[in-house]
Amino acid sequence: MNLRLVVVCMLAWAGTALAGGWDTGSFDNDDALDWIYELSESEDLSVVESALENAVDASGYLEAPTGSAAIAAAEVVAALRGKPRSELPTEVTDWVRTHQFAVGSDLVETARSAISAVRNSESSELAQLWSDSKELTDAWEADLRDLLKRLEQ
Repeated sequence: MNLRLVVVCMLAWAGTALAGGWDTGSFDNDDALDWIYELSESEDLSVVESALENAVDASGYLEAPTGSAAIAAAEVVAALRGKPRSELPTEVTDWVRTHQFAVGSDLVETARSAISAVRNSESSELAQLWSDSKELTDAWEADLRDLLKRLEQ
């Protein structure tokens, strides 16, 4: 069975929390795509900073939409540093090209901390949802490891 078909079946089975997801990539879900709209309407880094800080500062349980937005924001940080993922949505590529902001080490560290919070299976809904399948967890974790590598100083 094709991995993408397995992913779609698992996401459909997982219920409404991941019903808007179709693969394990950073932008392969409705929450990340909704966040891209916010990004496209912004003229500064406040949307990126807010998404990352919401994940880092989540008290208690980190909801899946917040985690998905944080991962998407971390991808924008990597792209602004000249290390984009190979498959960025056109809207993100266009925004990064138009807004050549310098990214300081503080924002990079916030992005890395946000990813760490999203990966925490004890307090992150997104991590818990992906943990239902070892194959899916492995693919999701590989994407996050790649993102962290692109965020290295």
